Amino acid sequence: MRAWIGLSLVLVLSLACTSALGNEPGKPPAATQALPAPQPSAAGSGMAAAESLQSAFIQVAERVSKSVVAIRVESRRKVDNPLRGFPFGEWFGMPEGPARDQYQVQHGTGSGFVIRADGYILTNRHVVENASRVEVVFRDGSKVVGQTVGVDEATDLAMVKVDRKNLQSAVLGDSSKARPGQWVLAIGSPFGLDYTVTVGVVSATGRGGVGMNEIEDYLQTDASINPGNSGGPLVNLQGEVLGINTMIVGQGTGIGFAIASNIARNVADQLVSKGSVHRAYIGVAFQELTPELAKSFGLEGKSGALVSSVVSGGPAEKTGIVPGDVIVSVDGKAIGEGRDLMRLVLQKPIGAKISIGVVHDKKERSLALVTVERPNDAQARDHANGGPAEGNAHNAGVRLQALTPELAKQLGYEGSTGVVVADLKRGSTAERAGLQQGDVIVEADRKAVRTVADLDAALEDGSALLRVRRHDAALYLVLSKED
Repeated sequence: MRAWIGLSLVLVLSLACTSALGNEPGKPPAATQALPAPQPSAAGSGMAAAESLQSAFIQVAERVSKSVVAIRVESRRKVDNPLRGFPFGEWFGMPEGPARDQYQVQHGTGSGFVIRADGYILTNRHVVENASRVEVVFRDGSKVVGQTVGVDEATDLAMVKVDRKNLQSAVLGDSSKARPGQWVLAIGSPFGLDYTVTVGVVSATGRGGVGMNEIEDYLQTDASINPGNSGGPLVNLQGEVLGINTMIVGQGTGIGFAIASNIARNVADQLVSKGSVHRAYIGVAFQELTPELAKSFGLEGKSGALVSSVVSGGPAEKTGIVPGDVIVSVDGKAIGEGRDLMRLVLQKPIGAKISIGVVHDKKERSLALVTVERPNDAQARDHANGGPAEGNAHNAGVRLQALTPELAKQLGYEGSTGVVVADLKRGSTAERAGLQQGDVIVEADRKAVRTVADLDAALEDGSALLRVRRHDAALYLVLSKED
């Protein structure tokens, strides 16, 4: 009986399938037709793309992690002994005789990566700065004590050497090819958690003006970077290092900065070969030529680096470059933004003869100069020399003060002329223009400012191009009357 029931079910299913194919029961089957090939659904295609991307992340992380190290440092900090000089201090652990210095051992962590197979490791200067002991931990868990063989304060990079051979080194990529939106991975030891991988994109390139280092050319990323990531690599999907993770803006903000690999490459080469870094220099400070500044200089549509100050005795001054000039090219390569000038000059050797394209008084000219060695941070600061004045600038929301010798000394200003910004009205055009309390206004519309009347005269037509001294730097701003 069960056999018959099973046979009946088979016949029913066969008839149902035959009917679905367009054949009627009792009739011979139609010629077999090929069914259309199944097309991948949008969901299936998306899953395949996601799996492919996931596979790329895994492969890069596995390959590059072999070159990444965790760095653990110890430093000794001198501390005052609270019992020093106390009567009978020896009862409390103070030895007889002269009191000995007391030290406190501090511990820190960071990251780095192998730059050469014979034991050279690149990291941040601030990771190993003042360290009395540097321990390097490799991916396999092995540990070795390293020595700091060179540091570069200008970029915050350092080189550590360990006694190891045949290490797997990372490959430095070309950071100039990095583009916003490009996938990147940050690998390091955040919070001491060795070999952590985070993923994000390049948020921006060519970031500078952060104020952390003398030379700044950063890739900005939203790949999570936390304390301990410093010195680790930021890599692309080809496993090439595009940047050295250096700092963050607040915890959990998604704003991290990595030193561009093209800057790091030259630094690394010199730290290995010389233990220090020497750079080309032309002796100018510059700022971005914004559309507003370009209009004030009569250079609408132009791009370049606006020279805000010139170092006395430097190559630029000897060639005839003055504040207010706009450098538009170096050896025929156009400058789209101010930071391009820094990049192009830093690529040159010391003593190189280069051609500088300069716009002076709306006329472009080509000047030849020879680069010199860049001085250290303190020496590179420009101290250009700019009637007392006091009162309010003509409808600009700024109160000015006389520049006395005492005030100049307090502000660190070595000039003898100019007027000091004593106060700013909140929301005024002066504040929106970028003026700050303590600024010294030395020029208005390319003429020296000695009194408030000089500034008022420049503002008569509605706006004035100001040259301002701020701390050890100079910059141009456009100030307008209040509406």
